[in-house]
Amino acid sequence: MIDIQSTPDTREIPLQKVGVKNVRYPVQVLDKNKKTQTTTASVNLFVNLPHDFKGTHMSRFIEIFHKYHKDISMHNFLEMLEDIRFKLDAQRAFGRISFPYFIEKSAPVSLSKGMMEYNCTYEGETFCDIEQNHIGKFFVGVEVPVATLCPCSKAISDYGAHNQRGIVKVKVLYSDFFWIEDLICVIENCASSPLYSLLKRQDEKFVTEHAYENPRFVEDLVREVYLALKKMNFRWFRVECTNFESIHFHDAYACAEYDCECEGEG
Repeated sequence: MIDIQSTPDTREIPLQKVGVKNVRYPVQVLDKNKKTQTTTASVNLFVNLPHDFKGTHMSRFIEIFHKYHKDISMHNFLEMLEDIRFKLDAQRAFGRISFPYFIEKSAPVSLSKGMMEYNCTYEGETFCDIEQNHIGKFFVGVEVPVATLCPCSKAISDYGAHNQRGIVKVKVLYSDFFWIEDLICVIENCASSPLYSLLKRQDEKFVTEHAYENPRFVEDLVREVYLALKKMNFRWFRVECTNFESIHFHDAYACAEYDCECEGEG
């Protein structure tokens, strides 16, 4: 049967990325407490396409991903991309999957249990350099909802202080294995308070008072997470926080990025 994708193209335009996008697929990821967790991912997979090829073979992306979807761990992600790059005879392969990750969480006083959802991403690239060395970069991202209480509001008010939910987005360059649960815990401990899916009255009292004793500007939260991630020895990371302000008609935002290779510059 004729292979149209492999026929020559005369327009001499290379494409940086071609592939499949927004593929919904069941995946199995590592879970610290239960060993594995099954969830549903949104999958983007690409390769580069040289100027002299008409197209790529889209079906091969799904075929290869299917081999890995029951163990799409941090360790296997770059291996999957390298498999895609080799099978599609490409110089570069790119991949990004995003998925909800669920953690059973106990309320702080009653210890009542409920499920919390955290949006996570795996993102990577593999390629060959001019010396034919195989190079790979892999990033892990997590979005953590938190509560923050305004230090200014607390300082100037006779009683009370406004508080709000926020989202902390962290993206780290993978080098050594770590648990998603541990990263989430580190981020939550930097906020005025973590969030919970289930709280009894005694829990609400505790959370309210705990947040009041730990006020955080959005700037404070980003700096606290930054310092905590440095202690975890990530070589590169970015921290973003958006507070959905409760008494202002806007959101508050802060961002910081760390690169160990640039530390001490500027």
